[in-house]
Amino acid sequence: MSALEKYSTTELIQLYSEIISKLKSRGVIRTKNIVGDLGEYLAIEHYNKTPGLPNLQAAPAGTQNIDAISRQGERYSIKSTSGKLTSVFYGLNDPESTDEEKQKFEYVIIVLFSEIFELEKIIEIDWNQFLSLKRWHKTMRGWNISVTKQLIENSKIIWSRT
Repeated sequence: MSALEKYSTTELIQLYSEIISKLKSRGVIRTKNIVGDLGEYLAIEHYNKTPGLPNLQAAPAGTQNIDAISRQGERYSIKSTSGKLTSVFYGLNDPESTDEEKQKFEYVIIVLFSEIFELEKIIEIDWNQFLSLKRWHKTMRGWNISVTKQLIENSKIIWSRT
């Protein structure tokens, strides 16, 4: 039996509210995008505690195109998902554009959660991989990446639960 079984639904909702409040006060949740903020925190924490990986610092909230920066100045965009698509990458050329794409970051970190938000994997791709994988989301007028078996096989696995 789970330790949470003793709580009513109303009490669980109150606990959830208290947890969110505490995570905000600790700087884990910085925006209204809770899943994105949790993924950013977990990715940065893992990079910083793992020998051989760069130390990352969170970019200020609202910074365009990037979520973290390494001590060497490498820029990271961090996307979190519990589904088959990342959220949208804005600020890149539209598909009709003939302008050369200016590099916005060096790496994309994708934090994969299960449907119940257990951390499953942290993977990394570089800018060139991103360019080859990005797909236009016409409704959002931005780019995203499909999370496929092939993507995972061709990415750098930073952490995996299995």
